[in-house]
Amino acid sequence: MQPLALNRMAWRSVRITTGICAALLSTLAMAQTDKVISRGAYLARAGDCVACHTAGTEGAPFAGGLPINSPFGIIYSTNITPDPETGIGRYTLEDFSRALRDGIAKNDKRLYPAMPYASFTAISDDDIRALYDYFMKEVKPVKHRPPETRLPFPFNQRWTLLFWDTLFVNHERYQPSQDRDAEWNRGAYLVQSLGHCGACHTPRGLAFQEKGYTEASPDYLTGAVVDNWFAANLTGAPASGLGRFSEEAIADFLGTGHSDVGVVFGNMVDVIENSTKYLRKQDLKAIAHYLKSLPARAEKAAYEPDAPAVGIELSAIVTGEIERPGVGIYQSFCAKCHKATGEGEARKFPRLAGNPSVLARNPMSLIRLTLEGGEITQTQKGSKSEKMPSFAQKLSDLEIAEVLSFIRNSWGNVASTVTTREVSSLREALRLKPAHVSETSADRTSRRRADKAGRPAPT
Repeated sequence: MQPLALNRMAWRSVRITTGICAALLSTLAMAQTDKVISRGAYLARAGDCVACHTAGTEGAPFAGGLPINSPFGIIYSTNITPDPETGIGRYTLEDFSRALRDGIAKNDKRLYPAMPYASFTAISDDDIRALYDYFMKEVKPVKHRPPETRLPFPFNQRWTLLFWDTLFVNHERYQPSQDRDAEWNRGAYLVQSLGHCGACHTPRGLAFQEKGYTEASPDYLTGAVVDNWFAANLTGAPASGLGRFSEEAIADFLGTGHSDVGVVFGNMVDVIENSTKYLRKQDLKAIAHYLKSLPARAEKAAYEPDAPAVGIELSAIVTGEIERPGVGIYQSFCAKCHKATGEGEARKFPRLAGNPSVLARNPMSLIRLTLEGGEITQTQKGSKSEKMPSFAQKLSDLEIAEVLSFIRNSWGNVASTVTTREVSSLREALRLKPAHVSETSADRTSRRRADKAGRPAPT
């Protein structure tokens, strides 16, 4: 029997976030807003506590009740307001710390690691105290008893989580690295503790544990599949990671959702809107400084914009002298916004040439965006919101595979092709109806052969 310990985003609905969050060191006391708030309030905002503990737009903040889908059944988030009957109003500071950093509630019941205590265990004592003061003194108590989580046997046996905890959780506070500067240590603390960035961006093992909680692990922050998205590689990988982007660009992205790194999409939209856009510039810079120190890992693609063939190929695409599989679809549906050159439009339509999300080793996010469409987040300092339409009903699985393969291998991009099997599998997982297109017998034969060979079928 394997204890339950899934990725944070796997526990959430599509609108619940995970991704890069941040925490605040003991010396910080002001949010990136035009009013001063308490340090505890800042920490709660930085840790994005409201996302999991609020039942959508209709629910009271922190009152719990959000239904969280998992492969083992629905888990309901708890009420963390200071209501003494249904919330945490009777928690002492020690109780609060034990729940947050050890995953054990006041009644000694073990919490499912949907609450990422494996990361929170690194939070400092001062920050735990500040959070406790905030929830007890500033959060409005709400009398609300969320539905009880009832997972099937054996996952309802919470005591078994003791063994998972013993094997995979290192119950230690963050210890500054003596051979690194203060900004690096602050960034490492932000990312590893309350930020729990690895909960989404680090691959999972057989027991659903994160394959590392610090940069000491070669798997840490190398990207992972979460809730039918691929959370990005945050290491220095030059094609699919952050290797080609400056600290300023990374900090800008976290603060606004827009920068040379790209444009935020998917569940990361909620991270920006609920959390990181409120962080002080010093915090964002510290996170970026730490992330830029991570060596390149898990790179499966390349970006070669200066390769001799790129210019010739681009000229042929623009003039229509060649007809590669997918290029016609791209010119018809994509080029208006993303341009024939793949350069997009700054802070409006993301560039596709050299985009890390385009070059990710797993194309799931690219496929999902094409199927469902998406909306670019709008923040105080970012660009206005833009929408990408859904192509689920406009393009067949074969056409989507072809156009995405074209995008992943044009303008200097070099990445694996997308198969129709990958598109159809995700379409089914998202419960999207197939496009209304007629497929001939020859089309079906071509598609089957392409799937068998692991490449898109030719037109």
